[in-house]
Amino acid sequence: MINRRVETMEENRRKLIAAARKAFAGKGYAAASMDDLTADVGLTRGALYHNFGDKRGLLAAVVDQIDTEMALRAQEIGARAGDGWQGLLAEGAAYIEMALDPEVQRIVLLDGPAVLGDPSQWPSQSNCLQATRQAVERLIAQGALKPVDAEAAARLLSGAALNAALWIAASDTPKEVLPKAVEAFTALASGLLKTSA
Repeated sequence: MINRRVETMEENRRKLIAAARKAFAGKGYAAASMDDLTADVGLTRGALYHNFGDKRGLLAAVVDQIDTEMALRAQEIGARAGDGWQGLLAEGAAYIEMALDPEVQRIVLLDGPAVLGDPSQWPSQSNCLQATRQAVERLIAQGALKPVDAEAAARLLSGAALNAALWIAASDTPKEVLPKAVEAFTALASGLLKTSA
């Protein structure tokens, strides 16, 4: 009985997140109606409040899901890039390039910060930061990067990629901004490389 109830709650949660993702991407957070969203999946506003507290809580869950997917995609791209350094650059560039995706743009990069505040405080960004810190630590240990503080370097790399993505999302010409952002990110990151004497 309890297991069935937990399964039903999880299913309701998945339905609400999927419906919200569609509504927020199509209409934006402010214009998305919670009554329409819950009706579309055959649930009540009570289910929304029970699972997420309010509309803002639902947005936080949607942002977390998309941002986590973005990080996983970027990590997969980085893993295919070859060595650790090229992987780190490819991962950052991939994250920046995802700012062209309309769903990412609207939900994660525009509505997310406007409603949820500083993205660097989001749980999904914290997870991404930790993965970047571990990569930086490995590269420092291998002698590829200068012996700087790994957390500081990871925060600056993550911040640069996030801010580049935010810039692209807010731009009237995102496709023109993208190559400039990736080039500058690569140049900044390359300053961490250890130069041979």
